Amino acid sequence: MTISVGDRIPDAELRMMTPEGPKVVKSGEVLGSGKVVLFAVPGAFTPGCSNVHLPGFVERAGELKAKGVTTIACVAVNDPFVMDAWGKAHGVGDDILLLSDGNCEFTAAMGLEMDGSGFGLGTRSKRYAAIIEDGVVTSLDVDEKGIELSTCSNVLLKL
Repeated sequence: MTISVGDRIPDAELRMMTPEGPKVVKSGEVLGSGKVVLFAVPGAFTPGCSNVHLPGFVERAGELKAKGVTTIACVAVNDPFVMDAWGKAHGVGDDILLLSDGNCEFTAAMGLEMDGSGFGLGTRSKRYAAIIEDGVVTSLDVDEKGIELSTCSNVLLKL
């Protein structure tokens, strides 16, 4: 079942890169307090994700923070090394928390997985953007095709 507005986010294992290497974190720890904007992509370095989706959040991170967002996070079913390299390639810095869901546990718990096997990607995350306040989803937009609903511009309209 897909998570809905009013639901608490699942507490699943994710990984993030630190100076010491990959670190295991729980989604409830990193996404469960404050006002969080979470967006998900099918894959780091894929064309839509790299050319449109991530850059919009990088360019407008300051606007999100000015609207009270305490954490901007991106999750993908990729390993933490790929997420780290992708962040460096796009100058993410400390503005966006890049979360690796390499085992697809968080994505499956959200009910937002997609079958990318036709493209050689296996099971991946659907493209979406959520606003989460103290662990509860207050807005959720899932793109079934293209990149429209989950853009940073759309998220800003909802804050």
